[in-house]
Amino acid sequence: MTQPIKIRLAGYSPPDSTHSQASIHFKESLEKRLGNAVDVDVYWNILDFGYRADDLLSMVECGLLTMCYFSTSYLTNLFPELYQLEIIDLPFVFENEESAHSALDGALGKYLTEKTEECIGYRVLGYWDNGFRQLTNLLRPVRSPADLEGMRIRLQPNEVHIKTFELLGAVPVPVDLKEGIEKIVSHDVDAQENPLANTVTYGVTDHHNHIAMSAHFFGARGLYIHKESFDSWPEDVRLAVRDSAQEAIQVQRDLALSKEKALRVQLEEEGVNVVDLTSSERKAFVEAIKPILDEARTRLGEDLFSLLEKS
Repeated sequence: MTQPIKIRLAGYSPPDSTHSQASIHFKESLEKRLGNAVDVDVYWNILDFGYRADDLLSMVECGLLTMCYFSTSYLTNLFPELYQLEIIDLPFVFENEESAHSALDGALGKYLTEKTEECIGYRVLGYWDNGFRQLTNLLRPVRSPADLEGMRIRLQPNEVHIKTFELLGAVPVPVDLKEGIEKIVSHDVDAQENPLANTVTYGVTDHHNHIAMSAHFFGARGLYIHKESFDSWPEDVRLAVRDSAQEAIQVQRDLALSKEKALRVQLEEEGVNVVDLTSSERKAFVEAIKPILDEARTRLGEDLFSLLEKS
């Protein structure tokens, strides 16, 4: 009797996250397509097993795991030759979820996938949505860069993030998450930025009553599979894996959008002041951070930006 192909898919999120739910959809979809020819195990969060999140990539590359999802921003830190991925993490390059998904499913995503597969030992099955980062604070509504003047904001220790908020007039406080939460609770910082799901999970709105839906950074998570294993499978298995991955990508994105809408309603019902930027207000933010985009065009190349703009 032929042994089933064993697929181990792992991530770094709790079981109720959109990424974990999409992982289960992938498993069920693939097993429905291929029956006993495959056996898929899903591991929600490798941190529960004593690993670090960034261990996922090396575990897939060596074949200990078959698949994982991982934030594209981390790949540029681990693999400098993948500098092209930085374009996803630049401020205000995506207008909304639709434009981000269109770019990642289109010419830009195809190019970034090819570059990734050339450099490291994965096939890329597509890109999941890790949400737009929104701005919260305890001082006032934010509708313009002037409203950020002097505001102390907790940020990830990320040079682009720091430079972005310096140009917007804020005072960056780049610290890791644990220290960041402590500073939010003690009011040592006035503001922070995160997707709404994280903002709620970290209890930020117990301290910040203002949210600007600034959508200044977008987060993408690639779905990566061990190249050697994938390439060795029969064609029908490879096609089924790609089809199930595409299904799971759409499921994850739909869940992420629904979750953000539900969280917004919840926060407004709790009395949090949620501000939507008008197109002219957003334009003022984009103008303020233009030096970052100009530098990126020079460093990354106009060809890469042309792929983004075609989306």
